[in-house]
Amino acid sequence: MDIKEQINSDIKDAMKAREKETVETLRFLMAALKDFEVNNQKREVGISDEEAIAVIQSSAKKRRDSIEQFLAAGRDDLVEKERSGLAIISRYLPKQMDEEEVRAIVQTAVAQCGATGAKDMGAVMKILMPQVKGKADGGLVNRIVKEVLG
Repeated sequence: MDIKEQINSDIKDAMKAREKETVETLRFLMAALKDFEVNNQKREVGISDEEAIAVIQSSAKKRRDSIEQFLAAGRDDLVEKERSGLAIISRYLPKQMDEEEVRAIVQTAVAQCGATGAKDMGAVMKILMPQVKGKADGGLVNRIVKEVLG
């Protein structure tokens, strides 16, 4: 079962269980997937799991950004809603690497390309991103590379 089918199945299960928030979140996720299909002429072929993961990651990033903005505005009620939505969305993402795993891969990439300073960041990222794409938050990777090189 691909990701899109799994989400559809989970929507049905959540409807039966009367989990309003889960249904709402998953419907927004399905809308984002369908929007991607339409905008990229994938309607007849269907969306691949890699493309679906990219869309889901984008949705998760939007939720994280919303959480930051709501925290800054003092809207704790909306923060909780976004956090629970993020938890639901995260079920469909691959397991994320923790900071130590990312740091180890960054160290290897730095050694591999012989980077010595911030000017070599592009070369490090070129080696690094294929290894961590979809498995680690880009902001975390960027921060660790800057720490290691800076």
